[in-house]
Amino acid sequence: MYQSRWKKLGVVYVPDGDKAWAKSHAATPTPYVLNNEIIRVFFTSMDVNGCGRPSYIDVSAENPRNVISVSETPLLEIGERGCFDDNGVMSVCVLESEPGILFMYYVGFELCHHVPYRIFTGLAVSKDNGMSFKRQSRVPVLDRTNDELFFRCGPFVMFDEGVFKLWYVAGSEWTEINGKQMPIYDLRYQESKDGIHWADTGKLSMAITGEDEHGFGRPWVVKRGVNDYQLFYSIRRRSLAAYRLGYAESTDGINWTRKDDEMGLDVTSGEFDSDAIMYSAVISVGDKTYCFYNGNNFGEQGFGVAELIA
Repeated sequence: MYQSRWKKLGVVYVPDGDKAWAKSHAATPTPYVLNNEIIRVFFTSMDVNGCGRPSYIDVSAENPRNVISVSETPLLEIGERGCFDDNGVMSVCVLESEPGILFMYYVGFELCHHVPYRIFTGLAVSKDNGMSFKRQSRVPVLDRTNDELFFRCGPFVMFDEGVFKLWYVAGSEWTEINGKQMPIYDLRYQESKDGIHWADTGKLSMAITGEDEHGFGRPWVVKRGVNDYQLFYSIRRRSLAAYRLGYAESTDGINWTRKDDEMGLDVTSGEFDSDAIMYSAVISVGDKTYCFYNGNNFGEQGFGVAELIA
């Protein structure tokens, strides 16, 4: 459906380096529609030690490259020493859980000795429309389990049909690529009554295929009708050592038919996404549909946006 219909508009935002907590990167752009005029885009920037903290910018819904305001402080600090998020916090999904209450699902990075890191999912809550957030708990809402040992991350949550539906990536293995340990994970699915308490194991929703794939990046799900779901996601390939974008469709939101060739967004030579493209997030405002995404090195040169054209 989307092949050759996206028009890249360019880079929206990259930190200027003036803030100690935001020296570089604008990773995992996560748009949230404030109203018909303003889109709030949450993202994560890095300090000089590579530790991430989430913040946001507000952009025009008519022209998302028009930045209206920039957050002056991070929305969350890194976790306490020894906690699952003591080496960085990355915002991944924001939704209204009930009127006036926003849930921010974020991933925490924990450095390890025998494997490079572990990544689990935390939850923070806002009561002021995303101007500030407070942790729901110091421990993850998706913590390590026997079946999902090292990674329970990349969450996308939707409140649909009276339940919270969660798509996320999970795994318990590592592989070596070009002399470097890299994670192996696939797409899982589960549901919750409150968006806080989740099962220990999710249902396999989409498996990696072939020898080249070794993981998926942050899923983003759009529901168009009762039995009409779209999945935008990122694909990690050994041969490229970088992400590319993928696209899939489903009638139940659980079992997906991959249509990656129809995504229609790829790398562009000489641009900020010349080597990699990842973390697609698709939203509609009025009669416009946008895809926010990162390029090279996980958003080191900021995030861009593309518009769906007829």
